Amino acid sequence: MNITVYLGATPGNDPMLEKAVRELGAWIGQNGHDLVYGGSRCGLMGMLAESVLASGGRVTGVEPQFFVDAGFVYDAITKLYVTHDMSERKAKMIELGDAFIAFPGGTGTLEEIAEIMSKIALHHLSAPCILYDLNGYYKGLRMLLDQMLRSELSTPEKLSGIRFAASLDEIAAILSENA
Repeated sequence: MNITVYLGATPGNDPMLEKAVRELGAWIGQNGHDLVYGGSRCGLMGMLAESVLASGGRVTGVEPQFFVDAGFVYDAITKLYVTHDMSERKAKMIELGDAFIAFPGGTGTLEEIAEIMSKIALHHLSAPCILYDLNGYYKGLRMLLDQMLRSELSTPEKLSGIRFAASLDEIAAILSENA
């Protein structure tokens, strides 16, 4: 399974992030899955790719040319797609993915997973969409989705494909349901 993971190119300030991202990467590699990610060697992205590779997995990066020019590419990854811009990058990551995970991240992570959530709600994509709610990171987003339901601006069926997982074990269980 190609697992697309959205996450930041910074390390964040919570030491739990590094531990959790390395565990996720090791799990991906040890379980015969392949990682699709943004291609960076920096921050959480680099840690994730490094741990997948160290566990025997394959890593595909999708990096826009301007990030390649800036020197952010992780040279040790298995395969690299270079895109013209961020829109083309998102499309390629969706094309390559069989499952999608949003690790805690910034506005880029939010934008990327929001597109997946929208495609799933519209039935334009049938794949696991998981928000890794590490230490309640996505609590606010869950509350917003609940508000959409209470306001009748969405429906339970549209949101049914969007899952929250508080641990790697929960992520693994969701992915095994869809294997």
